[in-house]
Amino acid sequence: MSSKNISIDLVYMWVDGNDPKWLEKKQRYMDKKINTVGRYVDNQELKYSLRSVEKHLPWIRKIFIFTDDQIPVFLDTSHPKIEIVHHSQIIPNEILPLFNSSLIEHFIYKIPDLSEHFLFANDDTFVNDDLKPSFFFKDGLPIMRMLYNPLIKYKLKLKKALNINVNTYRLAIENAFILFKKRFNIFYPISQHHNIDAFLKSDFKAVVENVFNKELEAVFGNRFRDKTDIHRILINYYALANNRGILTYADRKESCRIRVHRTNYQKYITKYNPQLFCINDSEHATDEHRAQVEPFLKKMYPLKSKFEK
Repeated sequence: MSSKNISIDLVYMWVDGNDPKWLEKKQRYMDKKINTVGRYVDNQELKYSLRSVEKHLPWIRKIFIFTDDQIPVFLDTSHPKIEIVHHSQIIPNEILPLFNSSLIEHFIYKIPDLSEHFLFANDDTFVNDDLKPSFFFKDGLPIMRMLYNPLIKYKLKLKKALNINVNTYRLAIENAFILFKKRFNIFYPISQHHNIDAFLKSDFKAVVENVFNKELEAVFGNRFRDKTDIHRILINYYALANNRGILTYADRKESCRIRVHRTNYQKYITKYNPQLFCINDSEHATDEHRAQVEPFLKKMYPLKSKFEK
C-alpha cells in the first residue's frame, strides 16, 4: 500500500489549563499533594502548531482536537478539516472527569470517523519542514520514531535503589515494558521521542479492547497521573512485535525536544534545523520561562492559518 493512497488524520490532545471553569473542576478532585504545575498550562502552542501543520502537512485529511469540554478561543470550528471531540463523547462516564493524559491517550482510537492511519500529537509539537506522508507511513505501516535507550530499565532500577524520585510518566513507561515482557517475552530498548507519532487505529483497538484490556481497565480509574499508569508505548510494542510498525531511531535533526526552561529556543532550531520539534513544559519551568514561548513561536509561524477566526 502506497502512503500516497491512504487518508491520514491528525489527533491533538489539548487542554486550556488557564480556564477558570476547568480549574475549578480540577480542584474539586485533586489531592493537594499532587504536583501538576506545567502539565496543563496553555501557552497558546496549539495555534502555532496548527500553523505549522497547515504550512508543512497540507495533505492531512482531518484534524481532531480531543479535549475536556473546551474550545480554543482562536479556533474556527466551522473549518471543514477541524473537529472538536470532547472526552464525554468517548470516555466512559464513570471515570470522568479524567485529568490523566497517560490514560486519556488510550481512548483516542474511539474518535468517530477517525481514519485507520492517523498521527497523534500534543499541542507543544511543531513541524519545521515540508514532509510527505511517507515520512510517517511506509507501505501502509506506521514509522515509529523512537530514541534508542538500551539502559532504560536499569536506569529506573538504579534510581529506585538510590531512592531517587522517578516521576509517574517514567513509571508508566516502565509498567508498559514490564507488562509486555511478561506477556510476550520481548523487550524493546526504546523510549519516546516526544513528538508527532504515527499509528494504526486497529492496533489501539486490539491492545485496549483485547490484548491488555484487563490491565488497562484496572488503571482507568486513575484520575490523575499515578505510579500504576500504563503508557501508550504499549501500542508501539504491540505493533512492532506483530510486524505492524517500522522501528527507526530519531536524531535531533528529525525530532528535537526543547525544554521550556532552556529559553534560547532558537539556538536548537539553528543548530539542528529539525523536521519536527517540541517545546516541552515541566515542573522546572516558571511563568517567566513560559512567557517566552509564544513570542518565539510567533516568529517561527507569523502567518495566521485558515483554522483561525
